[in-house]
Amino acid sequence: MSRERLLGAVVLLALGLVPLAAHLMGEPFTITLATRAAILALAAVGLNIALGLGGLVSLGHATFFGIGGYAMGILASHVQNYEPMFEWPFLFEGSTSMPVIWLVAVLASALVALLIGLLALRTSGVYFIMITLAFGQMFYFFSISWSRYGGEDGMSIYVRNGFPGLNTLDPIQFFGLCYAVLCLVLLGAHLLARSPFGLALGAARQSPDRAQAVGLDPKRLRLVGFVISGAITGLAGALFADLNRFVSPTMFSWQTSGEIMVFIILGGVGRLFGPVVGAAVFVMLEHWLGDMSEYWHIWLGVLLLAVVLFARGGLVGLIAGRERAHD
Repeated sequence: MSRERLLGAVVLLALGLVPLAAHLMGEPFTITLATRAAILALAAVGLNIALGLGGLVSLGHATFFGIGGYAMGILASHVQNYEPMFEWPFLFEGSTSMPVIWLVAVLASALVALLIGLLALRTSGVYFIMITLAFGQMFYFFSISWSRYGGEDGMSIYVRNGFPGLNTLDPIQFFGLCYAVLCLVLLGAHLLARSPFGLALGAARQSPDRAQAVGLDPKRLRLVGFVISGAITGLAGALFADLNRFVSPTMFSWQTSGEIMVFIILGGVGRLFGPVVGAAVFVMLEHWLGDMSEYWHIWLGVLLLAVVLFARGGLVGLIAGRERAHD
């Protein structure tokens, strides 16, 4: 086993054991922090497919995060308020079932990612960054003006949605569900990176001209990677909304996109477990330093600067060396 895989296994094991210990000691808040870290890591795994594998620097992934959140909020609010979503061509009253909500969140996020990708991938570099950012801001301001679903105030969902066989109101059971989803997506990302598609996407990132010379279509590869990336981030958004039982336009904000990217940079761009390490470090700093000062982002900035300057492979690269799990 490589040092990076060993490190990843240790990080995942720690992320799973800390909530169990907190559950035994009767500290539900620690379980909530671990759940938050797992969900944010899931969002970053999605972006890491576009950024790490495809070389697509997107500042608009909050679009998909927010779509996933609003998919949950809209479906659950109709059930909560006893108002059917629509009555034609058939009656649909919304849903409080997590599998249904996840399916809607993934499909909606993938569709929007496809539409954005078709436009944004006509450009590259800073123009691609600005187009994805512009789409994120469009959705942000649209959600503010969407008074039907809370507008600027957002929506509160009073009962957490259900999953067959689980009591999702129990913090440790909800954590276990989010943790299982994260592990499955990490496994999928690992298999994707080593699949023919993942290798082709990596080739298109490294040398588009050479990839095209051997018969590959770099734009199509990047588009598919972007859609997969958006779908995973949308799933994370649905889980995040369920964790907080609240949805607001801030899920679409450019700051959210920036935070998701920070997780990857801290952990290591293109590294399988980089998003998990980055999200865990971010949540710990937010909790510990946030209690001491409201300006804790200053210290996050110092750490981020140190990583960029002295640990180009992120914290995972600093500990495990230059070997990369995606290679």
